[in-house]
Amino acid sequence: MVRHLPTLSIAMSVTSLALLIAQPALAETVTLGIGTQDTTTNTVTAGVVIRQLHLLEKYLPKDGKYANIKFELEWQNFTSGPPVTNAMMANKLQIGMMGDYPLIVNGFTFESNPESKSRLIGVAAYSLSGSGNGLVVHKDSPYYDLADLKGKLVSVPFGSAAHGMVLKAMQDRGYASDFFQLVSQSPEVGSTNLQEKKIDAHADFVPFAELLPFRGFARKIFDGVETNLPTFHGIVVRTDFAEKYPEVVVAYFKALIAANQWLRDDPKLAAEKIQEWTGINKEVVYIFLGPSGNMTTDPTIKPALIDAATTDVKVLQNLGRMKEFDPKKWVDDSYIRKAYAEMKLDYDAQLASTKNYEITGEDSFCKKPITDPRKAGEVWVDEAGILPFASAACTLGAYADFKAKGKKINVAYVFDTTRGIKLFADQAFFAVGNGDVAPFLLKKDAEAHAAKIGGKVLGFDDAVKAAVGGGKT
Repeated sequence: MVRHLPTLSIAMSVTSLALLIAQPALAETVTLGIGTQDTTTNTVTAGVVIRQLHLLEKYLPKDGKYANIKFELEWQNFTSGPPVTNAMMANKLQIGMMGDYPLIVNGFTFESNPESKSRLIGVAAYSLSGSGNGLVVHKDSPYYDLADLKGKLVSVPFGSAAHGMVLKAMQDRGYASDFFQLVSQSPEVGSTNLQEKKIDAHADFVPFAELLPFRGFARKIFDGVETNLPTFHGIVVRTDFAEKYPEVVVAYFKALIAANQWLRDDPKLAAEKIQEWTGINKEVVYIFLGPSGNMTTDPTIKPALIDAATTDVKVLQNLGRMKEFDPKKWVDDSYIRKAYAEMKLDYDAQLASTKNYEITGEDSFCKKPITDPRKAGEVWVDEAGILPFASAACTLGAYADFKAKGKKINVAYVFDTTRGIKLFADQAFFAVGNGDVAPFLLKKDAEAHAAKIGGKVLGFDDAVKAAVGGGKT
């Protein structure tokens, strides 16, 4: 017996088939792994800010060949650069960010990878003066110079930008490889051991040489500016991913440009939000990324930075840690150029510029405009915000005035007289005499200046009193 399907069933089957045929192709999922260093201040706009403000999602391509692509963003946070390279080599990350020495090792390591190379495609932040990395001792330490640390136990994260700084400083001074008892310790371990006086000194990358003194138990005795070599944190990409999805890499740079603008639009708010997201004190974030800060957020790849990378390679080669590697062949600025063009920005003009955004405004204490940002200062008053002053003397005078009025002060900033880097005022040495109040990072620099002006070297509290007294000691 032949059974006939009900008419309704046949109609439904045909309809279902038609709907099935009419369905668009299943969406392809593209996973983009991005390796960040959230607590490394130089990389925050390239990582945590983009992530928290969802800027990459805003710029990811959504049409053309990307119409049926779903992006899955995997943000992975690391405390140093070398693990980022390891994850990129394993293809768990496609984009990574790290300091100059780890970047070079990244490029060199990928040269032997048959599946993909890596390319330096942009910069997160840089310092042409070489600031950022530094070496600290315990605040009670009798040591004030690298030479004082001969034979002493010094820790540094091996393979980091700070490690590169230490190696360069040793080569510059002609120190033997065993001048220090050099051991590898992460920022967290080194910080704890220094606080507990288990080591004599700790060298580290941003922000630790400022963070540890700010937290009250350390004192900086060496800054990367003394190596006279620019430093930077950069962004690298696997070439297999970039060549397959170039529009995605361009979108990332649009997000980075937007993140940098967000920072500059309201640096106080940015510092507060970054503290919330990373745990790094807002006052420390601000010393690096605020106006006239020690780092410049600029994604263009400056020739001076690549020249510095070439010097870094020689440092590593002299130590037998690297063979031939040409940083110039490793650079690919095509993606960031395209991002600038699509956002109607002038890449070449930005490339040629080395200007940071600077402290400006009117000094409300000394009643005069700020004409030289590198001789200025700032006081962060809890209720009033971050207020600028025209000189170190005016800054300390205003600080004393706020204190006298019972105002809560978060921190005061001044600038090193010789090197132009931003300092926490309460960590500086002041050469005071003949009406002159000159701040310095290094005690020896303050002593030399004091001898020149016939003055004396004072700590912060005494310098404040001297400023109130018209620079008299």
